[in-house]
Amino acid sequence: MSKRNNEHSPISDLLKEFVDTNNLQQGLDKVNVRNAWENMMGNGVNNYTTNIVLKQDTLYVQLSSSVLREELSYGKEKIIAMLNESLGKDVIKKLVLR
Repeated sequence: MSKRNNEHSPISDLLKEFVDTNNLQQGLDKVNVRNAWENMMGNGVNNYTTNIVLKQDTLYVQLSSSVLREELSYGKEKIIAMLNESLGKDVIKKLVLR
């Protein structure tokens, strides 16, 4: 168990310390990236999205439509920038559409 502090701390600081202590940030990033993709792309793209995986700094998105995959490939840099902005930090460096 961790030590008990008698001073008052904001809950956000306590949660951040808990995440850092237990090395949970990578798992949280995976969940946050999936949520950001779903919110940013909307129902049109989400209907054709079959799998989203974040490995290291590369986001792998599996799509069931080759036409949509080709269309999204033209805007990869913009998609990466929008996702990172939505997350508030640079998590994604590369986007692979399958």
